Amino acid sequence: MPPQTTGKVTPTMEQWFSLKNQEPDALLFFRMGDFYELFFGDAQAAALALDITLTHRGTHDEEPIPMCGVPVGTAQIYLSRLIRRGFRVAVAEQTELPRKGQKGPLRREIIRVVTPGTLTEDELLDAGRANTLLAIVAPDKRHKDRLGAAWIDISTGTLELLRLGADTLAELLARIAPSEILSDPTLIPTEHAGLITPSTAHPSHEAAERTVTEAYQVAQMDALGDFSNEQIIACAVLLDYVRRSQAGKLPRLAPPIDHGLDSIMGLDPATRSSLDILQSRDGGSKHTLFSSVNQTATAAGTRLLAHWVSTPSTDLALITGRQDGWHWLHHQPKPTGVLRDILKHAPDSARALGRISSGRPLPRDLAAIRDTLRAANQITETLGTLAETGMPERIRHIGANLYGRADALLERLEAALNTELPVKIEDGGVIAPGFDAELDRQRDLRDNSRRLIAQLQVRLAEDYGISNLRIRHHNQLGYVIEVPAAAGRKLRQHEGLSLRQGTASLARFSNEELTSLNQAILEASEKADQLERHLFADLARHCLNTPALDDIGLALAELDALISCARIMDRGTWCRPTMTNGQDFNLQACRHPVVEAALHESAAHDTAFIANDCALPPEKHAILLTGPNMAGKSTFLRQNALAVILAQAGLPIPAKAATIGIVDRLFSRVGAADDLARGRSTFMVEMTETAAILNQAGPRSLVVVDEIGRGTSTLDGLSIAWATLEALHSQLRCRTIFATHFHELGALLKTLPRLAACTMAVKEWKGHVVFQHEVRPGLAQKSWGLHVAKLAGIPASVLQRARNLLTRLENERDQNNQPASLPLFEQAAPEPPIPQNDPPSVGNCLPNGTLSALQALHKEIEGLDPDSLSPREAHSALYQLKSMIDGLAKMDVTDEE
Repeated sequence: MPPQTTGKVTPTMEQWFSLKNQEPDALLFFRMGDFYELFFGDAQAAALALDITLTHRGTHDEEPIPMCGVPVGTAQIYLSRLIRRGFRVAVAEQTELPRKGQKGPLRREIIRVVTPGTLTEDELLDAGRANTLLAIVAPDKRHKDRLGAAWIDISTGTLELLRLGADTLAELLARIAPSEILSDPTLIPTEHAGLITPSTAHPSHEAAERTVTEAYQVAQMDALGDFSNEQIIACAVLLDYVRRSQAGKLPRLAPPIDHGLDSIMGLDPATRSSLDILQSRDGGSKHTLFSSVNQTATAAGTRLLAHWVSTPSTDLALITGRQDGWHWLHHQPKPTGVLRDILKHAPDSARALGRISSGRPLPRDLAAIRDTLRAANQITETLGTLAETGMPERIRHIGANLYGRADALLERLEAALNTELPVKIEDGGVIAPGFDAELDRQRDLRDNSRRLIAQLQVRLAEDYGISNLRIRHHNQLGYVIEVPAAAGRKLRQHEGLSLRQGTASLARFSNEELTSLNQAILEASEKADQLERHLFADLARHCLNTPALDDIGLALAELDALISCARIMDRGTWCRPTMTNGQDFNLQACRHPVVEAALHESAAHDTAFIANDCALPPEKHAILLTGPNMAGKSTFLRQNALAVILAQAGLPIPAKAATIGIVDRLFSRVGAADDLARGRSTFMVEMTETAAILNQAGPRSLVVVDEIGRGTSTLDGLSIAWATLEALHSQLRCRTIFATHFHELGALLKTLPRLAACTMAVKEWKGHVVFQHEVRPGLAQKSWGLHVAKLAGIPASVLQRARNLLTRLENERDQNNQPASLPLFEQAAPEPPIPQNDPPSVGNCLPNGTLSALQALHKEIEGLDPDSLSPREAHSALYQLKSMIDGLAKMDVTDEE
């Protein structure tokens, strides 16, 4: 709370107290000339956050008033830093100019409240990311699980509404990544607490409808669409907050969109986190799915493509429409290159319009509209030359939205705006010469006063016959006619001249013409500034009154996004996936786009990514994937999930060919992490995410999971993994890739008819292990854990001790014939033991482990089909057989010793 005015204060500080009481929870930037100044607690908080000097000015209640300030010219830098630190900032500007003889402080008003969700300045925004303000309400106290959501990017005016349940709120928050949330804090998950601006008061349905209809200037809500009570109330809460933050003025608003969940692929927060879609796990934007496919040339195109990738569609027509667009562009390389070159010069017209509508336009915003319209016309001309090339409907629609939609506005802007523009309208020089005759006249008076005075001086000298007559400017008298004293006595006899001042050597006169010119010169600058501001505001109104600008901006962004997709296809190793409404899933030679991009950027750019197939047909819709750590299981899981996201975003995918049936929900449980802030262990997080999969997945879903059950004891984990795989296969019947180290799960291949087995290929040669990163049919025969431990640098003594313990444990398991307390132990084949280093048991006919090794060798040879092996596979098989024989030889040597 601000301090109370308990004593006498100066008029300026009285004004400060009044404004501070309007926004007590915000820091008050109080304009004082060329500085924004802060006082009392605001100054102390800002000085600490910004690391600037804290000083004092004046006293209040006999105590010094803390004060700090920032220059107006660099205020955006300080605002950005304060907003990132969670502050709200109220900006109080001087809203009148000083007048002659004025007493008391200039009038000041809060023109806006800057919050994380209400930013419009380019300097404060990420050009490639939407800046979203979200409102969440629960109007029915009896059913707090029935929520309404409304969110807006006020920098572009887009507004979306949604009715949702409390169980899908976390998914919404992950998808739109709001910068600020208006809500009752009890409704929002604790991990988003730092984004909340508390808002618990809700209007009635009638009051909410009135707020929304007044904002859109329509008579009835029906004119905007069919929205639920929850959606309307959330929208009203949102618009009220935006209006307050903009000092009572709403920005330009696009019609509200009903954000239906039925047409969007479900991606819960855990899935988004594990797949690094827009943001990596370290919070950055590099090494993400989006960064690997983003080839856009404009800020608006970047935001649109990010929206596509973040919100994959389940609408087959929408997906194929995007595919048709970029596929056609890919086959028109030269014109597509021309189009992209034009787009490079197209500014961000959506955000420029947002600033214009906020009442804070800059000259560059009008120039952005002008340049956008120029680009639109150039693109229309280029597309016109391609009309007979089988242009798809999506491109035709883009062309129609660009063609001649705002030519009158473009003509006006081109005539009005100077080639070189100042940063602010106050700097002058925005309007071009010749656009307005009165402005030209006032500028002529202001800029050419010396020439006009010199011309008048020559004429008066001739009229009065005084060669040394001069017109000079006097600080108190203004412009005067100045002559020697002797000539002055002669001029006193002339009508129309009045003596203003006389000295022993000089006489100063004025006449009506000079007085008028003097006044005109004094007023010309002010009049020119006022007229230029008026013309500038008129141009801004013309922009706001041109609805086609919205369609043009969106068309350019969509064209940019489609060209980005076409450029991906230019890489030559990406494809257009065939999309169906069935349960198909067949990826040929698929790759991980992010890993592949990282390999290309790194010193290992010559290293090729190993592509793999993945087929999940209805008759084998689940894969049990085994193999050691570091062999590529997690990469394989993620690359298939990422391919689906790209495909349903309407983009190319990194594969030779693909057929994918629409996925309604995608679940990715890959990687382990705890949640200490919420008191959840790694295993609890794992079980929570597994529960979400089992409760929400269905026949059209895709599930990729890794190592379920690893966070607890072996038997507990194995049991959970067993039951989970059974449920995914038999009850949910969803497309599934289930990676595990529990080799005992291979027994399920006998009882689950639609389960296939795949493993990661590993080659062992002379004691070394080579991970081939290839996915092959079958089950892993070894875990290779000790080899991975060796690669990680585990000390040799610890590794040797581990080998001895592993040998003993495996022997005990084999000899004891472990009781069948679970079905899996009845059905699972014994795992071949790792070659032993400990002495063999006394009394065996063969050295310890030799029989098992011979059986494994026999099985390996029996399973080979030489006629079906490729040269590479034959080479790998030969290495494997040689390694097994070497292992037998070592056993014999050990036995002899």
